[in-house]
Amino acid sequence: MNLQKPTLIQVTAWMTLVSGVVNLFWGFVASGTALATIIGVLCIPFTILPAVLGVFELIYAAKLFSEPPQILRPSTNIAVFEIASALTGNLFSTAVGILALVFYNDPAVKDYFARLNGALPPQPEP
Repeated sequence: MNLQKPTLIQVTAWMTLVSGVVNLFWGFVASGTALATIIGVLCIPFTILPAVLGVFELIYAAKLFSEPPQILRPSTNIAVFEIASALTGNLFSTAVGILALVFYNDPAVKDYFARLNGALPPQPEP
C-alpha cells in the first residue's frame, strides 16, 4: 500500500510527539512537587494523569510515523484529553489538541485515513 502522507499528518505526528514529551515531563514535575506536602500526596493520582496522557500520545505519534503506515483512525479522544489538560495548566498541550482537531477535519487528512482504512480504493499513481 503506497499512500503519500499529507503534510498535515506529518505536522500532527510531530505535534503529538512533542506534546507527549511535554506531558510526561509535566506529569513527573507535578507529581514530584505534590510529594513535597502531605496534602499533595493525596493529589498524586491527579498529578500523574498528564504523564499517562503523554504515554498515549507517544504511542499514537509512533503509529503515525510508522512505515508502512498502520491502519488507524484519527484519535479525537487524545485531542480532547489534550484540550482538557488546560485544567492542569498545560496550555501547550491544549493548543496541540485544538490544532489536531482542526487538522482531522481537513479533506486531505480525511481522505488519507479513509484510504488507509480501506474505505476508498487507492488512487492510481500518475
